[in-house]
Formats: sequence, structure tokens, C-alpha cells
Amino acid sequence: MTSPDDPETVRDDGAWTYWAPSGRGAVPAIVLLVIVANLVGVATVVLLLIGVDDGAGDTGRGPVLLAAAIYLAVAFPVGTVAGLRRQRVTNRWLMEGRRPTGDEAAHALRLPVDTALIAGSIWLVGAVLVGPVTAASFPDPLVGLRTSVATLLGGMATAGVTYLLVARAARSVTAIALAAHPPAGALTLGVRPRLLLTWGLTSGVPMLGVVLLYLDPSNPQGPGKGAVVFLVVVALLVGGLATVLTARAVGQPLRDLRQAVQRVGHGDYRVSVVVDDAGEIGLLQEGVNTMAAGLAERERMRDLFGRHVGTTVAQRALDTGVSLGGEERTVAALFVDIAGSTSLVRRTGPAEMVGLLNRFFEIVVETMTDGGGLVNKFEGDAALCVFGAPTDHPDPAGAALAAARRICDAVRSAGEVDVGVGVACGRVWAGQVGAASRLEYTVIGDPVNEAARLTELAKDHPGRAVASEATVLAAADGERAHWQPGAQVELRGRDETTTTWVRRDV
Repeated sequence: MTSPDDPETVRDDGAWTYWAPSGRGAVPAIVLLVIVANLVGVATVVLLLIGVDDGAGDTGRGPVLLAAAIYLAVAFPVGTVAGLRRQRVTNRWLMEGRRPTGDEAAHALRLPVDTALIAGSIWLVGAVLVGPVTAASFPDPLVGLRTSVATLLGGMATAGVTYLLVARAARSVTAIALAAHPPAGALTLGVRPRLLLTWGLTSGVPMLGVVLLYLDPSNPQGPGKGAVVFLVVVALLVGGLATVLTARAVGQPLRDLRQAVQRVGHGDYRVSVVVDDAGEIGLLQEGVNTMAAGLAERERMRDLFGRHVGTTVAQRALDTGVSLGGEERTVAALFVDIAGSTSLVRRTGPAEMVGLLNRFFEIVVETMTDGGGLVNKFEGDAALCVFGAPTDHPDPAGAALAAARRICDAVRSAGEVDVGVGVACGRVWAGQVGAASRLEYTVIGDPVNEAARLTELAKDHPGRAVASEATVLAAADGERAHWQPGAQVELRGRDETTTTWVRRDV
């Protein structure tokens, strides 16, 4: 079962373009594919040799074809067994359906190279053996050299195509192996060697074959038109296949990477690409996955940071860094506290009280967010909020007074708790306090203390909100109309009288 936070794999093309044998049938299917590719190569070389006329008729071709058939009957089973034995470790963990170890994964990544080397070895031995047989069967011994060279060129092309085919067919095996053994600095055949190999198959080997046909000392009149045409057709077909395989091996992952990067650019970090290449493309795939995971983790930390200190404080810290210290600012402080919380927790129990507090604080947070304020801290069943720090506010006093009224109305409508709200305005110190390893953004000053003391008065007032006179006078006229003068009181801890204002519309 996947989690909503699990990365989503990017696939740009239809599912059929990504098909590759997997599981316990992967290695046998790849071996069968290699056998078919080599049989096509054998048929091509045989047809080419048959089409070359050495002037001696067909007298020597029978023994040569018979020797080639006998060799293939022995070489193909031997090569198949050698390939299976070479990759028996890979076949074992595929059969068992488990993740490979690091060594097993590294061994599986050599599957295309191992298969191509075995195919090339079979062709090399065949070229060495068929040359003397041909030299002995034809009147001109140089025909044996021609046959050996043609077989060797055919083997080079077949081994190259075998590598590209196996690299394509083994993508699912490669992806599993790379998941256990991510690509590092030591790469297998990368993009540049792969493109050079494609050039060799499409241009190098065919053109070399044409040149050798004209330089063949056993045929001074030059090759027949049929042989040249046949060689060109074979070059086109082999070149087309090699180009398609290389284009898919390079282009398809790049399309996936492009789509993944676009999604990351749009803020969707829950994305990943399948790492199914052991070369530079695999490094790029792994790098994009690492980048997306790192950005997702950074966004998660940023979200958690913002939830703990407030989005405005978090953004300010990200923009300017964090350090001990701060600045003096003119702010409006709003302090809200639940009335009778001690008896309330006795009646409800701790678990239910936590749920009640969360619903109450949700009202406070939404009100602060809409008004451009900051919930500076939660203190048990109370909250300290400020307007005008850490960012400027065009009307901090008016916004705080409006927020006080809105909180009181929303709490009254919910009917779960009773609160008192105190509002004060003035100069405070705002910034980071604590230690270098643990910081907290806070505001310190007389308005904060005054708001807390006014909260106690507000709990006994019908409107449940009390503000200082300086706060109401500093607010805009529209908000000031909702308030009226209240009593003059001497707040605890203050040696001067405070003129209070209370809500008018209650």
C-alpha cells in the first residue's frame, strides 16, 4: 500500500514502449533474443558470401556452408550455456524474487557487456575456423581471407546490435539492480561510447565492408552489383535498428527527466523517475530523484517551521537568516485567554480538552491570518498575537481591534468556551531570543504585559474584549466607531491608571 507522500513515477510514453522481460523469465528471454540476433547475423553473412562470385562457381561453397553449420550447432549451445553460467547469479535472485545484494547488482549490470562479449567471441572463433576451410575448398586460397574478414565484420555488427538489444531488453533488471546498487562514478557504456558504437554499426562497418570488397585480391574485377546492393541494404537495416535502439535508450529517459523537472519546477516534489541506465543517464536520473527528494524534505521542513513559528516569521528567517537579536517596532498586541479553563478541564477530561483547545485555536489562527497578524505563541489555553511584527502592517491597532471582535463573535457562535481578549499598542522589542542552537521569535515590551492584564478584565465584560485607549485612538476611524470609553483601572504591575475602551455593539 502506497502513501500519499510516496513519489510518483514519471512515464511519458505509452506503457508498451517501456516493456521489458522481468522476473524469472528475464534472463532466458534475453538469451533467446540474443540467439535470434546472432542467427540474423549469420544469415546475413552467408547471403553476402553466396552473392560474391569468385569465378570458380559453386564447387567450394558446399563444404564451407557445412563447416559453418557444424560450428554453429556446437557454438550456439556452448555460448548459451556460457551466458547463463556467467549470469547465473542474476538469474538466481530473479528466480527467488528478492532484491539483489550490492555485489549481485553490480554483476547484473554487466549483463549487456557480458552477452556482447560472448557473442563476439563466438564470431571471432568462427572467423578463425571458417577461413582455413574456405581456403582449402576454393581454388584461390585468398577466398578464405575474404570469408574470414566478412565473418569478422558480421560478428562486429552482430555483437554491437546484441549489446544494444540486451541493454534495451534488460531495463527492468537494470532498474532493480540500480535500486540496490545506485550508479556511481564507475560507469558502464555511457552515451558517448554508445553513440560511437551506433556510428560504427551504421557507417563504419558497412563502409569498411564496401572498401574491402573492392580491395579483395581474390576478385580483381571488383564485386558484383548484387553484393554491393545487398551490403548497402543490410547496412540500412542494421543502422536503422541500432539508431532506434540508441534513440530510445537516450531519448526516452530524457523525456521522463524533462517531465519530472517540469513538475518539480511547478512545485510538485512528489515525483521520481525509474533509474534504469548504468551510465551518465542513470546518474542524471538518480540526481533528479535526489533533488526532488531533497526539495520535498526542504518543503516539509519549511511547512513544519511555518506551523511552529508562523509563516511570516519562517519566511523572514529564510530570507534574512536567523540570529540572536531584533529591533524595536510599534505593534498591537492581542492576548486571548479561555475563562474558567481549570474547571473546564475537570469536567471534560484531558483528551476532550485538547480537542476543544484545537478548535478554539483554529479560530484564532484563521482570524490572525486573515487580518495580517501573527500568532506569536500558544500558552496553554491562551495565545499571544501581534500585528506589525515581524513585517509592517498599515494599521496594526485597527487590525488587532477588529480581530478581537471577530474572535469573540466566533467563540460565542461555537458555544464551547468563554474567552477574554485584551488589546494594547505601543513600542516593543521584536526578534530572536534563546541560544544559538534553539531560537524563538518573540515580542517583549509593556504593550504585551498590558494586553495580558486587560484580558483578565475582559472576562468580566459582556463584550469580552477590552482595549487600551492608546490602541483605539491609533486605529482608523472605521474601527474606532465600534468602541466606546470604559473604566479607568490600575492594572497589576503598573503604577499608573489605564483608560480602557470596550466594545460598543454588544
